[in-house]
Amino acid sequence: MVDKKLLDILVCPLCKGPLIYNRSAQELSCKADRLAYPVRDDIPVMLEEEARVMSAEEVGA
Repeated sequence: MVDKKLLDILVCPLCKGPLIYNRSAQELSCKADRLAYPVRDDIPVMLEEEARVMSAEEVGA
């Protein structure tokens, strides 16, 4: 599980906006940029090239 203190300080590397942790999918998502960053071995991978583009349904648009 990702450390709570780490989750409190992490922001999207592109827009510096808030991230939402999805524990079941092991992702940190940024709704503003529609990107989901993977969490591997409890370590967030905050690289744009590693992020997955979220669908409109996931974003809630």
